[in-house]
Amino acid sequence: MPKMKTHSGAKKRFKVTASGKVRGRHAFTSHILEKKSPKHKRELGRPVLLSEHDEPRVKKLLVKGAGKAPKRVGATGRMPVGGDPR
Repeated sequence: MPKMKTHSGAKKRFKVTASGKVRGRHAFTSHILEKKSPKHKRELGRPVLLSEHDEPRVKKLLVKGAGKAPKRVGATGRMPVGGDPR
């Protein structure tokens, strides 16, 4: 099976934080800005965390962000706990 590729559109629009949450941009920032207050426009300019429902979908597109958790090492420091000795 070939390696999964990162979705090129998603990698330009989203970023995975160190804690594993997904950060993106606000909607409603491109036009019809006259009726929006300066405070509202300022708030829309700041990044927003995606909802927990959308997060798995975006992480699937950002293959690197959806990686498995690192294997835990046993007391000997050689073999992963409960895994095969690879």
